[in-house]
Amino acid sequence: MTDLKDTLNLLKTPFPMKGDLPRREPEWVERWAAQRIYDRMRSAAAGRPPFVLHDGPPYANGDIHIGHAVNKVLKDMVFKSRFFDGFDAQWIPGWDCHGMPIEHRIEQTHGRGLPTEQVQQLCRDYALLQTQSQKKDFLRLGLLGDWAHAFRTMDFETEANEIRFLDRIRQRGLLFRGQKPVNWCVDCQSALAEAELEYAPKRSVTAYVGLRVLDAVDFASRFQCQPMPDRPARLVIWTTTPWTLPGNRAVALDPTASYGLYDTPGGLLVLAVESSRALLDALGTDHELCAVAPGIDLVGLMLAHPLLAVAVPVVAGDFVSLDTGTGLVHLAPAHGAEDFELCQGLGITGDNVIDGAGRFAAGLPTIGGMALQEGSTAILEMLAVSGALLRQAPIEHSYPHCWRHKTPILFRATTQWFIGMDRRAAGDARTLRETAREAIRDVPFYPASGRSRMEAMIDGRPDWCISRQRSWGVPLAFFVRRSDRSLHPETARLVEEVAQRIEREGIAAWTRLRPADLGVDEAEYEKLADTLDVWFDSGSIHATVYRDPRRLDAQGNSNSSDIGQADLYLEGSDQHRGWFGSSLMTGCAADGRAPFKAVLTHGFAVDAHGKKMSKSLGNTVSPQEVASTRGADIVRLWVASTDYATDISVSNEILDRVVEMYRRIRNTVRFLLLNVSDFGDAAHAVPARRLAPVDQYAMARCSELVAQCRQGYRDYDFVAVTRLIHGYCAEELGGFYLDVLKDRLYAGERDGHDRRSAQTALHVILKNLLLLAAPILSFTTEEAWAVLFNDGDDSVFLHTWDEAAPPLVDMSHAGEFWRQVKQLRPGVMKAIEDLRSSGAIGRSSEASIVIEAPAQVIEALAPLRFELPSIFIVAEVALKESHAVDIKVRRTETLRCARCWRHEATVTADTGPEMLCDRCEGVLRGFAGFAQETESSPAA
Repeated sequence: MTDLKDTLNLLKTPFPMKGDLPRREPEWVERWAAQRIYDRMRSAAAGRPPFVLHDGPPYANGDIHIGHAVNKVLKDMVFKSRFFDGFDAQWIPGWDCHGMPIEHRIEQTHGRGLPTEQVQQLCRDYALLQTQSQKKDFLRLGLLGDWAHAFRTMDFETEANEIRFLDRIRQRGLLFRGQKPVNWCVDCQSALAEAELEYAPKRSVTAYVGLRVLDAVDFASRFQCQPMPDRPARLVIWTTTPWTLPGNRAVALDPTASYGLYDTPGGLLVLAVESSRALLDALGTDHELCAVAPGIDLVGLMLAHPLLAVAVPVVAGDFVSLDTGTGLVHLAPAHGAEDFELCQGLGITGDNVIDGAGRFAAGLPTIGGMALQEGSTAILEMLAVSGALLRQAPIEHSYPHCWRHKTPILFRATTQWFIGMDRRAAGDARTLRETAREAIRDVPFYPASGRSRMEAMIDGRPDWCISRQRSWGVPLAFFVRRSDRSLHPETARLVEEVAQRIEREGIAAWTRLRPADLGVDEAEYEKLADTLDVWFDSGSIHATVYRDPRRLDAQGNSNSSDIGQADLYLEGSDQHRGWFGSSLMTGCAADGRAPFKAVLTHGFAVDAHGKKMSKSLGNTVSPQEVASTRGADIVRLWVASTDYATDISVSNEILDRVVEMYRRIRNTVRFLLLNVSDFGDAAHAVPARRLAPVDQYAMARCSELVAQCRQGYRDYDFVAVTRLIHGYCAEELGGFYLDVLKDRLYAGERDGHDRRSAQTALHVILKNLLLLAAPILSFTTEEAWAVLFNDGDDSVFLHTWDEAAPPLVDMSHAGEFWRQVKQLRPGVMKAIEDLRSSGAIGRSSEASIVIEAPAQVIEALAPLRFELPSIFIVAEVALKESHAVDIKVRRTETLRCARCWRHEATVTADTGPEMLCDRCEGVLRGFAGFAQETESSPAA
């Protein structure tokens, strides 16, 4: 005796509805490593066009945060999608290991004053532990880069390659030694790169200071007025850094502006006419404009220094602004880049007034040896006593701070090594700045706004100070003459010998090296103690890592890019002046071109209100916690579904919505797996030309999805891809096709053409859906792929979109039919729902429909009119020509089949107590021992 329910095709699948991702995902991480999936991907891709993704290395210090997750997941999606798209994709992850943060951590733990070599080893050990910890967290996110050969900038061979690379730049004439104002952190006691600065509000004291004219007669002649020797005239400057006034060596003005001589109770004051109002109003004194002179006529005036017994000249400066201040700028060449450039061109020199520890130079009267704040206060007091201080006031302004210590930096002149932005490389008529500009001219930026930010960085970048005064870093492995600081004439040979030692022993080889070890006369030459800017470390990986022919993958193939350029650089939007900038400059300095072909930037992770994440605010979201509670695929789907072009919001509420999106996709995949679980592709597949019309339509729609998703991935538009996949699952499949198929899948003959046709389409759809979603939902698609093919050694990541592409279906004969169906379907569904709401029917299968429409619509529907009942899931559909479209719905008069619950004209009381339709009667003949029963369970 067989129950009717037992005759239905109700299948099972080991793919559960509940993902249980936190438990299952770590198993896949271990399996991917054990099966060497990345290596097998590279082997499978041998001979394909290459696609190289360079990894902007994160710093090896501390746990990864949600921003790291965004960055690495985006890279992983790029790498995987390019592999699926038919490229030999390559991604070697890495870490930035040298620099102040790690050295500072070691000093905190072990104290200062340790021998350099011991500091280096402690830093190396610490960085190694940090990379191991971060690697574990990155792998947990499902990343499939070449982790077995991940680089560290502290790898001996990378350190050696870096000093070789620097010497290439030296040989091209772009490296020089000079004294220039640089960003200086008194806590680090080292120069800082532009990328090591953070701008934050700072409260300062502004001062209006008058510098007395020395020659009253000369002054009067320039203003064409009578000399007034008994009334001193002062040129008024405005500064937000009064501490720099001891270093004043000149006063700059705008030669094209007009300057007024104002008679005030406090004396004669000179200000730019356009800038005079703010000070005169603030002084609140009566004043009279006595005379006006063009700025150019005042150049050459000599003024008394406000603090020291020296004279300073008035000079012309094209950077002088009239928007703020007085139109007169005090120049301290040791403490400002523009000051230095202008004074250097005029032969004016200046000394630092602040030492490396932030104290005033010992030789300064009164303030020598004082700390910065104490000395600044003393300076203002001395100016007030002398009458030079006209006004002081507090101001809050944006000021650069050390990114590590969060303290304001100083600008002070030090002797450093620079890569010259406006120097010309040997054999090149262009400056480095011009070369960089040209190098990005044809580079695509994602989003496009990145181009203007990069151009602004190039135009505004000063000479790159690449030297640092620290222990933990790649050395500037040069020997300089003690007498004139010139480089050794055999520098190229010496650098190579040092590089070979560093390859064996690391940077400690330089620390313990004596010049005599290389045949260098120690009486004449000394080795440099400086180390390289860490941005030079990471900015040169295109040469030190990716073009090192000795870096081999598991197959013995070179991991290096023989073309010397990455197809993509991908980092956060702050990296235009960071890694993007340093990479561009090193590439242009050494090779005359950018090391990348395209640049993608993403925003920062912020909370739901757009606020920066901070532990103190309690608004952080940990990727480790999300992975352990919700699953890494939820992190990945969140990244993919959020527009990376702007800041990326994340919160528990946002992740809840992502989980709902995930459930829709997972449940769709589960339905597909469930209904192809007895389908063998080779044994049961129906040729495309013999598929049922709706299955052919589904194949065509799947082809459209594949094409659209592939284009989305190529454009790095992961939001579009996510929307397409989710929409396809929710609307195309869940809202239409799968509903249409349920009758054939559940009630059709198990091996019949109708059911195998549906399964053929579902199998193709499922394969493509998994491959399209794999770059995003890597764990879930791998789990589903394992269920679909039941091959323990296979992986979704060993296949391509081309090999799974849906077969071509000729839809020319049915294109207009489906266009009309899509237009009519919303109206049909609404009419059915209205009838259901009235209580006249309970299910759409009880409805009988008449479609009234113009002749051209009827003609389009007629060829496949017999498909319409199953498409609309109704009992019957009649077509009637009319001048306008109108949908009429009523309850059908046909009876319901007891097995499939369809209302069919073939179901009559004469078919027995079960009242079966012809289709179900035919199916049941294949069930031996079937006996008709009075009660049956319908299809679910």
